[in-house]
Amino acid sequence: PQIFIAQTDNFGGFYQWDLVCNDDWKAPLSMSFFFAGVLIGSFVSGQLSDRFGRKAVLFGTMAIQCLFGIIQVFSPNWEIFCLLNFLVGLGQISNYVSAFVLGTEILGKSIRIMYCTLGVCISYAVGYMLLPLVAYFIRSWRLLLLILSLSGLMYIPLWWFIPESPRWLMLKGRVKEAEEILRFIAKKNGVTAPDVLFTELELEDMRAKSTQSYAIIHLVRTYNIRIITIINILIWMILTAGYFGLSLNTPNLHGDDYLNCFLLAAIEVPAYTAAWIFLQRCSRRITLSSILIIGGALLIVIQFIPTNISGLVTVLVMSGKLSTTCGFAMIYVYTAELYPTAVRNMGVGVSSMASRLGSIISPYIFYLGVHHEFLPFTLIGILSALSGILVLFLPETFNTPLPDTIDQMQKISGFKCRRTFPSKNHFNFYKKGNLPHRVQNVEEI
Repeated sequence: PQIFIAQTDNFGGFYQWDLVCNDDWKAPLSMSFFFAGVLIGSFVSGQLSDRFGRKAVLFGTMAIQCLFGIIQVFSPNWEIFCLLNFLVGLGQISNYVSAFVLGTEILGKSIRIMYCTLGVCISYAVGYMLLPLVAYFIRSWRLLLLILSLSGLMYIPLWWFIPESPRWLMLKGRVKEAEEILRFIAKKNGVTAPDVLFTELELEDMRAKSTQSYAIIHLVRTYNIRIITIINILIWMILTAGYFGLSLNTPNLHGDDYLNCFLLAAIEVPAYTAAWIFLQRCSRRITLSSILIIGGALLIVIQFIPTNISGLVTVLVMSGKLSTTCGFAMIYVYTAELYPTAVRNMGVGVSSMASRLGSIISPYIFYLGVHHEFLPFTLIGILSALSGILVLFLPETFNTPLPDTIDQMQKISGFKCRRTFPSKNHFNFYKKGNLPHRVQNVEEI
């Protein structure tokens, strides 16, 4: 809502602070403060979540977003509004990343993909579509912010229903708590859990892992994880610059601002649905690369379209937006599967942090349109195609177990050796019925 208010003239909220004429630059700058908070939140959320747990950080940052959103309603001036906008952005991205990783680690493979695409992304798109609808009837920006911030209170009861990640608990040596959660999940799935989930050898192995501490330096410590991290950062930056660059161009479209905002959100529904289908049945690497290259090619073609065929240009732009959104949904899942449990939340958080740099520069990409009408589309198209080529260097994760340690990570393409997982230290409650006394894969819970 903060971004929507900053972009929409109909609210008139900022005019009470005389942000016009020589001070009109302050209105878009308030949006930059929000993205700055998102940038910092992306950086710290991963480390906090890996240290204190997914659940604690999820609800803690959700409280930050809700609390400062409510306080923001009573901002006496523009400076206080920007400060609070920074804090709201910090909380917003932190709980988003923590919720994404928590669901990835708790849910089974088939449900995990549905959660990451249809669950998280479709819910985001539906909320995106509801925003202009609510804003159309509530023209006061203070009242709009208050209603949207108070909606966060509905998540309080979920504290007693959402468990902590068993993977994180095991890595921290809290085996008893992990066993209780696994047995509860097995009971809900109609599975009879074995009497002994972990052997003494496995417990000793987990205790050894629990003594290891991980920092952001571990994302670049070995050659393999360093190359994966660099490629991920570049892809996330390009995708975000393209996503927000195409989104910010909608005010230049003819028609009503509220309707344009709704249509922009609505096109994300088929994009996320397509991402779910691809993730369910297709190779991560080849599919994501193809989507980005095709989407980039469509945007590059725009410069060759005659100016009198504006309808075709709009179709190509929307097609490019659809492919970018689809790629964005897939890269979240792909990145989470590439990194091991020990640094997964940190890896997703750093990638998300890098993507915010793309969102910061996205307004300047479309400023290039002053020099040439189709130059922004050409630039985004070239960058999108480049990111599609970079994806081909990443390892394939389709139908492979999630790694728990850095040593278990898949090798980047071009490496001769490829590590496979031993069956121990994994637990399987996937199929109904009695299981042998050893469980084989925790990701099939």
